[in-house]
Amino acid sequence: MHPKRRTLALALPATLAALMGAAPAAPASGPAAAGADRHGPKPTIVLVHGAFADASSWSGTIRRLQRAGYPVLAPANPLRGLAADTAYLRGVLAAVEGPVVLVGHSYGGAVISGAALGDSRVRALVYIAAFTPDKGESAAELAAKFPGSTLGDAVNPRSYPLPGGGTGTELVIDQATFHRQFAADVCTADAAVMAATQRPVATAALEEKAGEAAWKTIPSWALIATADKNIPPAAERWMARRAGSHITEVDASHAVAVSRPAVVTDVILDAVRATR
Repeated sequence: MHPKRRTLALALPATLAALMGAAPAAPASGPAAAGADRHGPKPTIVLVHGAFADASSWSGTIRRLQRAGYPVLAPANPLRGLAADTAYLRGVLAAVEGPVVLVGHSYGGAVISGAALGDSRVRALVYIAAFTPDKGESAAELAAKFPGSTLGDAVNPRSYPLPGGGTGTELVIDQATFHRQFAADVCTADAAVMAATQRPVATAALEEKAGEAAWKTIPSWALIATADKNIPPAAERWMARRAGSHITEVDASHAVAVSRPAVVTDVILDAVRATR
């Protein structure tokens, strides 16, 4: 090799290393880069499922929110008791940095109403076919406030051991009726998977009285599922109006997050844009 070329070849690695060390970091791309813009950091969107569901029910919504650049969390809701579930969600929120938009489906609406109380980082509450209880109200009481729910005929009770001894009662939807009761507008195959993976809810959670309601001080949005057979649409509408929520209605079953994820995402993004 020519002496000059050999000198250049030997010097090249050191030169590249020096340049890489001195050069500014390349800008990030994708969702991480979209975490902040001229309006400040994008909120983390925390999705809380309700009874007879699990966090996978948010999958379609999560994909859309992530494509839009939002950080998303969808924790497992214990479904054991309203105060305990609310405390658990507060623990999840404590690990989140920056602003938050809380989204609750069904019984999850009662959980977010309590968990957001006193948390100044929570910018908005979004209720998806959900309970929006006031202090002293239970999910069971609100579901019975208006006619239309057929859930009572579709559930089976079973016992489970309590940590301190004794037994509690939890409810599951009979798999043979799950499709028409919970997810009539979801394809049969997907509804069968949902029925097999449903999370039972303790009757104590549905009967426990709510504490102070965060929707009295935090802006809220509500999506009413007009073909809901778990929570009567009239009850969803009444609660949303009482809370002063921005209301959207859609012809969907209780499993609206599964059957209509685009609509659910639009409502969440409306809340985000209005509160940034």
